[in-house]
Amino acid sequence: MIKQLDLLAEAGDLEGLRKALVPEPLPLAGRETIQIILVREVQDYAIFRTEETRELNTVWTPGKSGNDGKSEGPAAVEPVERVAFLATKQKAAESRELEGLLRTWGGDGVPECYLKSALCLSCPRCVLFGATDVSKGREKGANIKHRIAYATAFSLLPVDPDLRETHTFNGVDEATQLTGSTLNVRESVRPCSLFASIVTLRAVTEAEFVLTLKSILSCTRYGAETRIGGFVRNHVVGLVAAQEEILSPLELTLALADGQATDPSTVQDVLENYRKRCGTPEAARVLPPQDLTRVLEAAQQVVFDKEKLRKIYDTAEKFRERQKTYTKKAKEK
Repeated sequence: MIKQLDLLAEAGDLEGLRKALVPEPLPLAGRETIQIILVREVQDYAIFRTEETRELNTVWTPGKSGNDGKSEGPAAVEPVERVAFLATKQKAAESRELEGLLRTWGGDGVPECYLKSALCLSCPRCVLFGATDVSKGREKGANIKHRIAYATAFSLLPVDPDLRETHTFNGVDEATQLTGSTLNVRESVRPCSLFASIVTLRAVTEAEFVLTLKSILSCTRYGAETRIGGFVRNHVVGLVAAQEEILSPLELTLALADGQATDPSTVQDVLENYRKRCGTPEAARVLPPQDLTRVLEAAQQVVFDKEKLRKIYDTAEKFRERQKTYTKKAKEK
């Protein structure tokens, strides 16, 4: 068994969090769950859309929860329209961020792995985010199931008149230096908009947990047209270690609609309310603000040198080999 690297030693004794970590990844994962509670703050005009109409993705939700997360049923309040920051947009950016970090740290020693048609299936990103084997015929192997999950994030404020802004843009003719007619119109999310988000980890190692935190904290470009906008600052405002997901991003959004979204104490109160209502509350642990700060600082200080990289790549390769063994035994039955 490849031992953990004890990357969070500087954070002190965090028994509740450590119980939600595993020594090594397994194809048949347990229910150890860590939810990373985020507020994503837009720092530049951002475009969150998927349709050809070039309109923002929006959805109607209740304005807020009935009692700051304590209500047992749907909130009977006036609905509002919110911008939806789709899970696929979050996952794609942070998956690529992790791959870029690994390549930066490892240089030529890191195996090539390309989204989405040339995944190596044996690197830390593939083992965490999941991967599909695109080879054909008898050489095709088993796919890797993800152990990191995303969900749609919602704007804390309604769409109009606070969040949406429409821009027109032109093209300049280099010969005449004239703009000519308007080329297109785009809808953007205004700077300083806040989105409540949750990233969920299932049966991950300490190294995978730290890699996820580093990817989230360093990733800054989301949405369409990120070459000219889409700068987002991610704030980790809570951590929950449990045997299940205790709340969703929408529940978090409704509970924070009237609160201080980036205040860890406010977030902790919301998380505690939902912890008490989960399936196994005695196994769930909401990290207090001081422990959250220690974890984040310890993760930021970790340097993945050649030796640490070798160990996490060895762990990923071992996972893939174990998965191949399971698959072979299943086919022989």
